[in-house]
Amino acid sequence: MSNMSAINVNVPTNIKEEATNLFNSLGLNMSTAINIFLKKAIFERGIPFEVKQQPTKEFAEALKELDYIESHPDEYKVYHDVDKMFDDILNED
Repeated sequence: MSNMSAINVNVPTNIKEEATNLFNSLGLNMSTAINIFLKKAIFERGIPFEVKQQPTKEFAEALKELDYIESHPDEYKVYHDVDKMFDDILNED
């Protein structure tokens, strides 16, 4: 009996083709490449490369605004009292 298990993975056709071409150019087949990835993930105890999530457009704009506010503190009012802040907000014209 073999101690091998099959994994079925659905990927876009173009990704499979590009990966197959890359691995073939490295002298690897898909199974070997996936086994390398899995062994490295086990060794690293996580994904063996940095995974980043791209912020949404709105979030990226909010980060820019925050950066601007933090670099121009003299343009913004600072509150140390929540009641005072709400008074100012509610009494704005």
